[in-house]
Order: sequence, then C-alpha cells, then structure tokens
Amino acid sequence: MTAVAADPTAEATAESGVSVGVVTFPGTLDDRDAARAVRLAGANPVNLWHADSTLSGVDAVILPGGFSYGDYLRCGAIAGFAPIMESVVAAANAGMPVLGICNGFQILCESRLLPGALIRNDHQHFICRDQDLVVENANTAWTSDYERGETIRIPLKNGEGGFVATDEVLDELESTGRVVFRYQGFNPNGSLRDIAGITNEAGNVVGLMPHPEHAVEAGFGPESGGGVDGQGFFSSAVRTLVAQG
Repeated sequence: MTAVAADPTAEATAESGVSVGVVTFPGTLDDRDAARAVRLAGANPVNLWHADSTLSGVDAVILPGGFSYGDYLRCGAIAGFAPIMESVVAAANAGMPVLGICNGFQILCESRLLPGALIRNDHQHFICRDQDLVVENANTAWTSDYERGETIRIPLKNGEGGFVATDEVLDELESTGRVVFRYQGFNPNGSLRDIAGITNEAGNVVGLMPHPEHAVEAGFGPESGGGVDGQGFFSSAVRTLVAQG
C-alpha cells in the first residue's frame, strides 16, 4: 500500500473540512466501525439515518454492513427504497464518492448504482475469515492509495456474498476495468470470476463484500499487513476529496 493515514497527514486533517456520511438502516451492524475508520483517516464522520431525506452536506457516503431491514426479501432490497437512498443515488450520479460494504454492496446493486446481484454463498453457509484480495483497479475514489496488483488482507463475513451477473455484464466489467478486487487463493462464496468488488464507470461508486473497516488499526485487524490493510479505502477517499477542493 503506498499510503495509509493511520495518523492523519497534512492532506487528511480536520482542517480539510472533509465529512463522510455513514448511513444506519434498521439492522445495520458496522456503522460505528465505519465511522471510526473515517475518523482515523482524518475526516469527520456524520451519522445519517435511513429515514433522512438529505445527506446533511457530506462529501462522501458509506453504506456499511449488516442486515438492513432484517434482510427480508432479498438482501438490501428494502433498503434500496429507503428515503435516504434517493439522495444517495442522486449524489452518486453527480460524482459523490460512495462506498458500499457487504450489505452496503447489496444495497448499491439493488439501487442500480452497480450492476449484478449478490446471492447465497454456493456452499450455503455463513462464512467469516480473513481474506486475501488482489487490487485490480487503483484508480477509483476509494482505492487510489493502493497499487494495482497489490494483495491486501481484510476480514470477510457473509452468508449471501456470491456476486453474479450475466456474461455480457461480466465481460463489460472486465473490459472496462471495473473489477476492483478479486479473491485470491480462495473464493469464499462462489462469486463469478472471483470478483470481490466492482466500481461504476466513473469510479466514484465502489462496492465490495469484505470489510475494510475491520482492518484499520494495528493489533485489531488481520496480522498480515499489520492489521491496517483496509485503511487505504478511507484515506483514498479523503485525499480524493481534498484534491478536488
């Protein structure tokens, strides 16, 4: 990883005025973890509620993991119709950085901000493990602090994490460089073409199943990478926003 803001840098301080909204839905589990990761990257986390109608002036949005609305129907399907998502979709289409983690990735797909869908793991069991990922695209708003081809290790925990799409969509994702991460060494959920995360065409919206917010502090994340391999997601977004002014 080329740069990790475990200690805020001059480019990623509170003086920059960068604020990142973290949306909480009924059943969300990882909103506080995401907020802490944002804070460690030098930005100001802002709590957003699923019933809010505005984004409170934030510069970026994170849809964290959990079981929004109990994962009734399809995972993320009900959350896709939450009042806050109308503002998230509009902001994402206007270029705001948006990150969907696990259930958040499912919500991004249900909201049509990203293509494809997430289905039940092919082995039919919930899985929790430290997972190696290969960085395929380091040019998004959320991955610029990584290097293409780099391997990172962050926790993964899901029961419905199998990424699927038509061959036409998969080929398009591949040909346009929109596959952001692939599982390395072991495919934990049967995702087609080992895809762990993707981005939209503009590179401001990223979704992935593993949890970078659980690998942002030494001693608390996977031992490989010093436990901070996930921090690059959040420092990337802060630097991107600072660079944009």
